Amino acid sequence: MTGSYAGGSASSRRLTPLAALVAAGGISSLGMAATLVAVPWFVLHSTGSGTRTGLVATAEVLGLLCSAVLAGPVVDRLPVRATSIAADLLTAVAISLIPLLYAWDALPLPVLIALVFLVGAARGPSDTSKQLLLPGAMERAGVTAERATGCVEGARRIGMMAGAPLAGLLIATVGPVRTLYADMAAMALCALLVATLVPVVPRARPAGGAPHGSYAEELRFGMVQLRRDRLLGAMVGVLMLTNALDGALNGVLYPAYGTQVLRSSALFGAMITAMGAGALLGAALYGWAGHRLPRRAVFVGAFVLVGAVRCAALAAEPRAAVLLAVLALSGVGSGVVGPLMMSVAYERVPAEVRGRVFGLLLAAALAATPLGMLGAGLVLDVAGLVAALLGTGTLYLAVTLAPLVFPVWRELDDRGSAGTSGIAETSAREPAEREQGSKAASGAGILTEQR
Repeated sequence: MTGSYAGGSASSRRLTPLAALVAAGGISSLGMAATLVAVPWFVLHSTGSGTRTGLVATAEVLGLLCSAVLAGPVVDRLPVRATSIAADLLTAVAISLIPLLYAWDALPLPVLIALVFLVGAARGPSDTSKQLLLPGAMERAGVTAERATGCVEGARRIGMMAGAPLAGLLIATVGPVRTLYADMAAMALCALLVATLVPVVPRARPAGGAPHGSYAEELRFGMVQLRRDRLLGAMVGVLMLTNALDGALNGVLYPAYGTQVLRSSALFGAMITAMGAGALLGAALYGWAGHRLPRRAVFVGAFVLVGAVRCAALAAEPRAAVLLAVLALSGVGSGVVGPLMMSVAYERVPAEVRGRVFGLLLAAALAATPLGMLGAGLVLDVAGLVAALLGTGTLYLAVTLAPLVFPVWRELDDRGSAGTSGIAETSAREPAEREQGSKAASGAGILTEQR
């Protein structure tokens, strides 16, 4: 990687790109947390409609989901640093239009939904491009993937923890609409950090320098490669199921617990804070020692903490102090899972297809979340809160014990095994296969994937 910086020691220059990406992750999360609080608050306060609030909240998730699936080939084609900067600026512009149009009395509900959808759609390429910038930064700094991803996860957790209270303070002082300027400023600052402190990353090309195919081909190629790596395929399955269960907990069962059991908004907020503090500690611990630990055991232990242990504690309805302590412990598992899975993905996915594969991983994580919320609501109405919590915990435990049963999960402990993964092998074959497919098409101009 190339790049020059005026002044400072050689060591600080090596660390600067990584530090900039860590800071951008925290700042982006802070702004996003502020928006996640301010927009629903504004809609509910101004319309009094839970349905409209749900529509607006869903719009950003759908935008993020669509961009996660569709933007991967675009991110793989374009200069990654420029894509990150442009996506951050587009997010900032879309956010700024909400208070501006509101001030001009030109913000009907359909326009608000469209803008929030655009914000979510821009966040997808923004996050994916920063993930693609991270390997070069951590190589330059000379740190392990576990340490780099742990730092990013820790910064993200700090941003989320700080963003919600900041939004509450700003809402009380300047109102929910003007609070959105905090997210606008955060995204603009992220763009500035990447533009000034992260050097240009040479675009990774497929082996042999073969040209890219069509957009549809590249999107399909990313899906094929994800299926061919058995470990990543198994991880996608666990992600979908556990995120559905997390959606049930965070979106339905947590609020129900706060109103039916705690009967206190302050204690409900303390629950969220305890989980966040534990997650921050977990990310820090994994960044410090993760490269020395057996991944499969850590993976299972972390998911048991964040799933079964958390649900059992909530169902037992202990005293507040005990509950908060258990939730903090559960949060440690939550903070470990993210950097562990990203470390595996960086090792197994070649640079030239990371945009597509990482986008699909994000889409898989998001896709099942609404189903979990819907299912939890139905169980809550039919069987009650305790039954819903115990059922969620049982399913969580069954899913997260899979790595102890199925042999494919042993590959978690094969560090640096990208060369043996299905993605790496087929990526290396891609140019030759494309050329053969082109010849076989007899001039039809259609490149086909060789399976």
